[in-house]
Amino acid sequence: MDIIPRSDEVATPVQRGSGPSRQAFLPLRTVFTVAPIVFGLDKFANVLTDWPHYLAPWINDLIPGTAQQAMYAVGVVEVLAGVAVALLPRYGGLLVAAWLVGIIVNLLSIADYYDVALRDFGLLVSALALSRLATEHSPRTIRSRAGR
Repeated sequence: MDIIPRSDEVATPVQRGSGPSRQAFLPLRTVFTVAPIVFGLDKFANVLTDWPHYLAPWINDLIPGTAQQAMYAVGVVEVLAGVAVALLPRYGGLLVAAWLVGIIVNLLSIADYYDVALRDFGLLVSALALSRLATEHSPRTIRSRAGR
């Protein structure tokens, strides 16, 4: 089924981009753009929480500098991931998913953060869903199909 109907066909809601999968894609793209940028910027301010407490001691021992300096690097990566989702959601979603795997491994190695790791697993699955939905709904995909 073509996403863009021929002129002699009647467009269905899905073909027009207003069906359920489009309705799922848009909020996922929005959340995975805004949240990483907000959380990334907060790594510099520590308003939402004291981020260095979420860094596993074994990781802190591996990296140079302090835990707060590590959070600055984390913040930069998170802001870039949010921008990637905004511009290229198919690949940005995969980047966010990979980043969440690292966060989950970090959290599972710290006692008392298993609930946060479980929440981040749900976010990981959602980021993968965003990436899949983007194959149908990102502007680049729709433009390339219209040229067929």
